[in-house]
Amino acid sequence: MLLGAVTSPADAARRPNIVLLFVDDAGYGDFGFQGSMHFKTPHLDQLARSGVRLTSFYVTGATCAPSRAGMLTGRYQQRFGYEEINVPGIMSQSSKLLGDEMGLPTDQRTIADELHALGYRTAIIGKWHQGVADRYHPLKRGFDEFYGFRGGARSFFAYRNPKSTRAENLMERNFGGYQEHEGYLTDALANEACAFIERSKDRPFFLYLSFNAVHNPMEADPRDAPEFPELQGERRIAAQMTLSMDRACGQVLKKLRDLGLEANTLVVFTNDNGGPTDENASGNYPLSGVKGTQLEGGIRVPALVSWPGHLPVGADYDLPLSTLDLLPTFVRLGGGDPAKIAGLDGVDLLPYLRGENPARPHQTLHWKMETRGAIREGDWKLLRYPDRPAELFNIVLDPAEQHDLAASQPQLVKELFRKQFAWELQLERPLFMLRREEEGLSARRADKYRQPPAKDF
Repeated sequence: MLLGAVTSPADAARRPNIVLLFVDDAGYGDFGFQGSMHFKTPHLDQLARSGVRLTSFYVTGATCAPSRAGMLTGRYQQRFGYEEINVPGIMSQSSKLLGDEMGLPTDQRTIADELHALGYRTAIIGKWHQGVADRYHPLKRGFDEFYGFRGGARSFFAYRNPKSTRAENLMERNFGGYQEHEGYLTDALANEACAFIERSKDRPFFLYLSFNAVHNPMEADPRDAPEFPELQGERRIAAQMTLSMDRACGQVLKKLRDLGLEANTLVVFTNDNGGPTDENASGNYPLSGVKGTQLEGGIRVPALVSWPGHLPVGADYDLPLSTLDLLPTFVRLGGGDPAKIAGLDGVDLLPYLRGENPARPHQTLHWKMETRGAIREGDWKLLRYPDRPAELFNIVLDPAEQHDLAASQPQLVKELFRKQFAWELQLERPLFMLRREEEGLSARRADKYRQPPAKDF
């Protein structure tokens, strides 16, 4: 049981609010603060100027659901068998957990569980994707409020015939309150987020605003069509969808300012995995690889952290950090002690961002999906494949992973293999697995997108 629970209303009111702005399938380079010359993200650019940009921020998995499971629990998702994406119809038929049975195991506590125990009002607005069965529902995972959809993707416009649409794709308010939204979905999510902030302004709150932009289907708000005349096709649609998402973030940030909450709110912006260039025309420049691969373009994501008066302004932090670090950071901020939570793999990132701790937050980070694996040890990264020799890169000198040094560093390759194997001995067997043809698709994507894209291609 966590110590540090709220002792009085006055004490509760002083605790910082926490807003997590979480994007879906965005490209690493598709933001102004990441150097894009064509995509327009003025509100997020301002957020970057007000806080710290994390230049080596990693997710725990290269696909949506496993990445979110690691982030929500502060633990490598492989420790509890959540190694694969939970998509009915493409999973192994030998699995005992298929369809509605695939989700974040109910014995795992989430960020919302921990913060709720500390007296926070908690809400998720948007995409859940941690299981569609009722027992996986957000209201049973520490969240007080839910407005969104249980599945992994849906239209950005209201379904005309909800009765013929799978329930997991429908908009739902709290538990079972199905009613389609009005207008463009990204705008509806921003409106709901602002309404939650308004309702919760007198007590500490945790808002997880989980956009489905810029995940397919590629559907843009028509009003943004004139904004990008220099772009064509899906690249133009992706830019429009990103602009809508940025505008929604700006609406939330303005609500914090208008209510006088900005100085007492930690805001984190990041993404669930690398951009799937082949699906939504996202760009991961200057990294190679895409969503579903363990190249940097699949697992390194843009990230911003802002807390006025408490963090540096307009700064970059270059050492590796991870979505694993969000839970312990939020718990510490909320008055709890993350050291009392068994099994966490993350660290409180604030002392590092403030310069109070000059050490590396993580000497070692791991990734695994079936037989494919990767390990980052200091400045080195080893990629393990099922069908070819391993590759070794100095990821600081060669972030695009173009110069394989495995042949010249055989002893280091052996050491990293041993470390990866030792970590894998701690893991549970996967609860559900991709069919072999899907696993092969991921490998082919890694080969196809091995070269980094041109800037704003």
